[in-house]
Amino acid sequence: MRQPSPPENANETQETEKVSFLVVKRIREAILDEVFKPGDHLGEVELAEKFEVSRSPVREALVALEKEGTVIIGPYKGAIVKPLSAAEGLDLAELRLAAISLAVKPAHRSLSPADFDNAYDLAKRMTRLHSAKEHFECNRRFWDIIFTKAQRPILREVFRHLEDRGTRYEPLILKLFPPETRPRQREVLIEIYRKGKIAEAFRAFKKIYLEIIDVAIDHLKSQESNDSSR
Repeated sequence: MRQPSPPENANETQETEKVSFLVVKRIREAILDEVFKPGDHLGEVELAEKFEVSRSPVREALVALEKEGTVIIGPYKGAIVKPLSAAEGLDLAELRLAAISLAVKPAHRSLSPADFDNAYDLAKRMTRLHSAKEHFECNRRFWDIIFTKAQRPILREVFRHLEDRGTRYEPLILKLFPPETRPRQREVLIEIYRKGKIAEAFRAFKKIYLEIIDVAIDHLKSQESNDSSR
């Protein structure tokens, strides 16, 4: 017996959702490449032309990015890339650290030697990268190894959301820490972690991680102070 075909408008909805997902990805990549910077306007018509799609998936993509915290949509003003904020940056950093602390212990039981090798290779690569987009992608792959093996899907989902929302901060971090001075917190984590010293590995990672965040937050506070005095 033939199954009834889905209604035509249902197919159109599914197709729009696929396209809007790709538009979200393209906008995020453009933010990482600093084609769009914090505070920049994101016009529906311009985005539709740039990505060669209709305005409907662009509109859905902007709404999704607003819910994520990457974009602000104002009445009669349209969408802008959300400006960076010291308060938001600190919240994101602390929440990411909390999620990592919950993942490292359960993940260790399931990580294979190959997983450790892959994670370490990604960590070393990240210290040499100039591209924020490549750095973001390697960082995602690095943490996916650990969060997948932790077998806590909700925790992984929350962490991914935090990473996506933090996209706007990635270019700043790479400018503050170019390859020649970039900290090795992920390498240090894996070097100790693979020996089974989970608590020691996390403490070593946390120390370097918080030093990075302190520099970034001080920079953002300085920028905010300068902006308010103008």
